[in-house]
Amino acid sequence: MITSFTAHSHFRDLLLLTLAFTLLFGLFLGSRPLSVPDEGRYAEIPREMVQSGDWITPRLNGVKYFEKPALVYWLTAVSISIFGLNEWALRLWPALFALAGCLGVYLAGRRFFGRTAGIFAAVVLGTSLLFYAMSRTLILDMAVSILISLALLCFLAGVSESEPRRRKILLYGFYAASALAMLAKGLIGIVIPAMIIGSWILVMNDWKLLRSIHLPTGLVLFFAIAAPWHFLVQSANREFFDFYFIHEHFQRYLTKVHGRFKPFWFFLPILLAGLLPWSAFLIQAVRAALPRSWKERHLHRETVFLLLWAVLVFLFFSASDSKLIPYILPVFPPLAILIGRYFAGAWENGVAPGLRAGFIALGVLASLLIIAAFVAPRFRPEIDKAALFPGIVLLVAIMLAGAATSWILARRYGNRSVLIAVIATTALFLTAANTLMPAVDTRSIKTIAGELKPMLRPGDDVISYHTYYQDLPVYLERRITVVDWTGELAFGTTVEDTSGWMINDADFWHRWQGRGRVYVVTTRKNYDTLLSAKLGPHQVVAGNTLNIVLRNEGGDR
Repeated sequence: MITSFTAHSHFRDLLLLTLAFTLLFGLFLGSRPLSVPDEGRYAEIPREMVQSGDWITPRLNGVKYFEKPALVYWLTAVSISIFGLNEWALRLWPALFALAGCLGVYLAGRRFFGRTAGIFAAVVLGTSLLFYAMSRTLILDMAVSILISLALLCFLAGVSESEPRRRKILLYGFYAASALAMLAKGLIGIVIPAMIIGSWILVMNDWKLLRSIHLPTGLVLFFAIAAPWHFLVQSANREFFDFYFIHEHFQRYLTKVHGRFKPFWFFLPILLAGLLPWSAFLIQAVRAALPRSWKERHLHRETVFLLLWAVLVFLFFSASDSKLIPYILPVFPPLAILIGRYFAGAWENGVAPGLRAGFIALGVLASLLIIAAFVAPRFRPEIDKAALFPGIVLLVAIMLAGAATSWILARRYGNRSVLIAVIATTALFLTAANTLMPAVDTRSIKTIAGELKPMLRPGDDVISYHTYYQDLPVYLERRITVVDWTGELAFGTTVEDTSGWMINDADFWHRWQGRGRVYVVTTRKNYDTLLSAKLGPHQVVAGNTLNIVLRNEGGDR
């Protein structure tokens, strides 16, 4: 029983949680190809850093790429240097950040609400559907979410700490984590913490707090960490400031320039689905955390802080004209702590209204999977249905068995058994879901690249025709030529000469009909277009249901 270990040290808890989440996040971490476009993009940039030795200017397929800062690129490049270029090494840091997040909410939950709350907070966070999915995906959102969360938790712990030395360490941890968050994904690394802390001070009417958080020296530490790369990349690239700060921050947030507009309510279903199965307890947990009156808010400083954190981040991204699913991830840690606090009360008191909603959540998740099994192939006909449906059946069986077990145990043994059953079922479901992903995400070019790579000789030209495969340069370990496509590489092509590999149709036909050996990777639809344009003698050397690889006649000379 969890309560029987209350006298044991933080170290034992941290060790057991580390082992459990290392197994959960690490199992099958490298078992599927890179998903596109995101994982391909964020793998290629650090690969080029390692290859070129330039760790200041990020490049994607040889083109300057200033959309994001460099921290995750650096960490991934280190991983590549140590472990080689493989999916496990590329996804190592998202998994490590996810582990750090779980340990961080454990420590915070334990400090503010007790050991049991801390353990449950870690479990809720680590087994939430979206958080788990992002723990094994190479994108920037896991890193920035955890660094922002650690910053805010350090701040909250610091201002409640009475011992001067520990208080100073925690507050400096806040400034350092905020600086690293800015290096992970830009200005939100400091804007979000400042917004939450400022709102909390306003609600608490505690302005004198600003005099005791080491603000001058803390800002020095913040800029000492965050500023050097920005100065170095600006010195090497005069165009950096305008594109990075104006276009990628202010215009991205305030306008539809990136074409990612979604309605204001977009994140509500994402939050409820992404927090499954624990979203079934969200209303109860929030209600239990709310002060009974405005005057009592000072007696609930920590819960008010966590509620403001969740609400303000949700509203901040909902108000943006640019929305993507992972943006909502910073909301999960505070909600996990609040739900963990609620579960702790149920565990220790044996009674909590609405706790048995857990088996309902499992049933809802099973229903969503059944719907997805029938709907997904309509939008993605290339999905491997033969592999999809057995996997769906397995996952639905796990959910329904868990729901039934929770129901039976709840009637016989009470709330504790429900929690154990839901946790075990969720962990099993998440682990099994890994087997389903290759059948769902079929856009990877890995198989084709694996067939093409042994054929390549020095001097061969690999051309992506009228499209760009984000993972192709990664798997071929080389820059590729791109025909009549710029996309997110458009800005980089305007600030330096990339005409050698970012070419138009006229250049393509000149190379294709020349004496050099040329391989073309394109979609089957584009292949039909090429055939109608009198492609001439060629060989089809590889392909799948979506894409095809051609070799020109010059390859036989």
